[in-house]
Amino acid sequence: MEKQERQSKGHVLALPIPALGHINPMMQFSKRLASKGLHVTIVIFSSKVTKHTRLGSVEVVTVDFVSYEGKLSSDDYLKQFRAAVTRKLPELVAELNNSSGHPISCLLYDSHLPWLLDTARQLGLTAASLFTQSCAVDNVYYNVHEMQLKIPPEKLLVTVSGLPALSPLEITDLPSFVQGMDSESEYSFLLNHVVGQFSNFGEADWIFVNTFSTLEEEAVNWLASQRSIKPIGPLVPSFYLDRQLEDDKEYGPSLFKPNPDGCNEWLDSKETGSVVYVSFGSMAALGEEQMAEIAWGLKRSDCNFLWVVRESERKKLPSNFVEESSKKSLLVTWSPQLEVLAHKSVGCFMTHCGWNSTLEALSLGVPMVAMPQWTDQPTNAKYIADVWHVGVRVKANEKGIVTKEAVEGCIREVMEGERGNEIRRNSEKWMKLAKTAVDEGGSSDKNITEFAAELARKLP
Repeated sequence: MEKQERQSKGHVLALPIPALGHINPMMQFSKRLASKGLHVTIVIFSSKVTKHTRLGSVEVVTVDFVSYEGKLSSDDYLKQFRAAVTRKLPELVAELNNSSGHPISCLLYDSHLPWLLDTARQLGLTAASLFTQSCAVDNVYYNVHEMQLKIPPEKLLVTVSGLPALSPLEITDLPSFVQGMDSESEYSFLLNHVVGQFSNFGEADWIFVNTFSTLEEEAVNWLASQRSIKPIGPLVPSFYLDRQLEDDKEYGPSLFKPNPDGCNEWLDSKETGSVVYVSFGSMAALGEEQMAEIAWGLKRSDCNFLWVVRESERKKLPSNFVEESSKKSLLVTWSPQLEVLAHKSVGCFMTHCGWNSTLEALSLGVPMVAMPQWTDQPTNAKYIADVWHVGVRVKANEKGIVTKEAVEGCIREVMEGERGNEIRRNSEKWMKLAKTAVDEGGSSDKNITEFAAELARKLP
């Protein structure tokens, strides 16, 4: 009893980058920590996030700031963000210490904000960093930081420490910033930013990674040989995994206004495993030619498909496509992705391979057609196709376009025949392993429990 009372006094302040792909895993980690008896407050610097004061056991504080709409790739944006956080955070800590009854003992921050380690030290707080990419991608960036991997790579095939199963890698399997194709553009700035996650990697008190040990065993073990790291994923709402947390069916604050557009009703009308779900995330902007090839490839596959096309992208669709495909398709501007992936009628996910989307599909056992765009996505796609064997990767032509024939062929490969059956079996295997990791006593659950207990022990 005494231990539980002490533990309930531990107070974690969590701070993500104000981008959906970073807020969501930080929110899920916060909920998991709260379930272990910690008091948790997440602070989101954004004027666009849906206002909440609580999400379950997690207190949510929003601070008005220009939200992320593609501006994170700007040096000016990040400087303004850093200035705002540096100015506001000490005030916020003082306010919460006075009002909550539980003095803040730990600052949990996104790994893309390594300078918050100094802030934590100045405030006398335990410093914990959450890495929201795959451990394989972390290994690549770590090797660049340690100058073990040159940019641009000197050879077409690259060996990366910690990734023996993938070595040698083709350059196109590396994160886009590491491929070195456009060093004079914003890629150079973004490369410095992602590699900068490791600027004080050895100094933080705790390093957490949104993965699970069995998913990336070699990558996790190698990075853990450099310093202690704790896999605590997949950071997906508990309802779709272990169901240990009550009412945890969605992430929480959103940068987009929910508008389901009748997704579930449409899916209910389709046969089991007959629908291709298509979504390229909240940021991807495809060219008009590529949009047309995807559109006609989907139609040629003769499968039912649910395609998320943001309002800004809709004008790129072929003029007669919506009418010609209406009998087998539903186009929406937003979808409740977890609900869609969990629906029995969905047989395949055509994805940009963002890490959160990849973990969601793995957690729900949905086969994938991988169409990576940039950042960490090419490496995630490599794992999807060649390590976990839960999908196939489309190949672009010499112009960099994925043709309608390639789209159709990959969809058919996943949805039909013996290869499709094998992919489905592998998807089910990883789904079970994901649930095991976060369930009570699983590897990720143990790491979260250990952290919560350690924070409790440090309390006066």
